[in-house]
Amino acid sequence: MNTLPIDKKVKILQMLVEGMSMRAVSRVADVSINTVTKVLCETGRACADYHDAHVRGVKAKRIECDEIWSFCYAKQKNVATATTAPEGAGDTWTWTAIDADSKLIISYLVGGRDVEYATEFMQDVKDRITGTTVQLTTDGLKAYLVTVDKTFRWNVNYAQLVKAYGNAPDGFKARYSPAEWMGSKKVTITGRPDLDKVSTSFVERQNLTMRMHMRRFTRLTNGFSKKIENHANAVALHFMFYNFCKIHKTLRVTPAMESGIANHVWSIEELLNLVSAPVAKKRGAYKPQISN
Repeated sequence: MNTLPIDKKVKILQMLVEGMSMRAVSRVADVSINTVTKVLCETGRACADYHDAHVRGVKAKRIECDEIWSFCYAKQKNVATATTAPEGAGDTWTWTAIDADSKLIISYLVGGRDVEYATEFMQDVKDRITGTTVQLTTDGLKAYLVTVDKTFRWNVNYAQLVKAYGNAPDGFKARYSPAEWMGSKKVTITGRPDLDKVSTSFVERQNLTMRMHMRRFTRLTNGFSKKIENHANAVALHFMFYNFCKIHKTLRVTPAMESGIANHVWSIEELLNLVSAPVAKKRGAYKPQISN
């Protein structure tokens, strides 16, 4: 069985986590696009499993949550007329929850932007933290109002940072420029949150990190995901790299080390070691000859 050398896999992953497109990686690494996809999917699934099993018991005091938009295969408005659109095509949202102190991504979820996904996301956040009553800040998405109360009950100090925007620019600029920011308002929802610490700055900065380190999130390009499975695997790889491998410039350690989950900076090789060794495929069965 042909096996890709470990140094080649490391090179592929290093380029992927630094924001190169899959076809660019295939050209630089001199491998096929199918090989890059295979390495991404195998490592991404392993990273998702490791995060699910080990990012638990986080002693978080302040958590910020947000959702970032992307799309798979085609934008939602074009899916109906798209040719051979796969399942999961259309708008895709990535929910993220960050510990404001350790900068650890506690939980993430890829899917829609409705109450069902919000409930699943918030329940996962609750299951991964421990300690005293946490202070939670989200944007003004109405789905949070139902799910936070249902998930945390009274054991949370919850506030929303509601932002107001003006009209979008006219003409050509409307497509490339965001609406003008008019201001924001801090709204207490549950408990007694410290309004001085109500913020979504860290999680919104993480949105920028995602766009810089994953080509799929770069706007106005053809680097968007074509399959939802590949998109989810790329997100899992990114957050594993961010939490365990990437040294935070302010903290001087990785978020996982700051939160006490890891005791050293992980290498790309360690990410690859999470992938189970492949089993050689049988190239046909032995058929004994029967003499007459």
